[in-house]
Amino acid sequence: MTEPIGTIREINRYPVKSFGGEQLESCQVEAYGLEGDRFCSFYDASKEGWARYITARKIPKMLTYRARYADGEIEVTAEDGRRFGWDEALHAEIQALSRVPIAMSQPKDPHPEHPHLLSVDGASILLVTDASLNRLAELRGHELDQRRFRGNFVIALSDPTLFEGDWIGHRLRIGEVELQVDEFCERCVMTTMDPDTAVKDPEVLKIVHKEMKLKFGVYASVVQTGRISLGDPVVRMD
Repeated sequence: MTEPIGTIREINRYPVKSFGGEQLESCQVEAYGLEGDRFCSFYDASKEGWARYITARKIPKMLTYRARYADGEIEVTAEDGRRFGWDEALHAEIQALSRVPIAMSQPKDPHPEHPHLLSVDGASILLVTDASLNRLAELRGHELDQRRFRGNFVIALSDPTLFEGDWIGHRLRIGEVELQVDEFCERCVMTTMDPDTAVKDPEVLKIVHKEMKLKFGVYASVVQTGRISLGDPVVRMD
């Protein structure tokens, strides 16, 4: 039995891990996630596994660079308007922000622990709902930009009392795509950073910890590839 639960309100892609990303009207979903999502990353070659990634947790200014994916190429715009490709000029730019030697991945390098994925934290796709965003905004006392939570899809729920945690272990159909919802996303200091300025608001993470036990949004894996567009219905499959 299928159960409609909402529609797609926002689509976000982050071609470079921990950089600002782009908002889309539609996207192709591949087995690893959104086409072009976390396509490239910076890393510390002296470390192993997930810990090797260089992120805005340690270099908040990374968030102020905007990455765009176009036909297999990465285009990056700095806060002051300067433009880069995925090249040595960008490498030098980011290296200047850290004393730790930084390396650049090759485009579409596999995840060091999960070779079927790219440079993601937990899984192929991250889903966030408007109901959770609204609840957090109410607790914080003002609206929070959805990009702060770096979800690939923001779902506008048909019933605001629905809870994304109830989807874990179940499948969703969105447009042509079928997803398996696997687990909660446990949040970190990234949620405290404004997605445009990287200015920190520590109260956000304190509230997520106290009221939501750090669980905000859910990770999903791709069962069937295809295309998703804004406004597509989200259907629970079982």
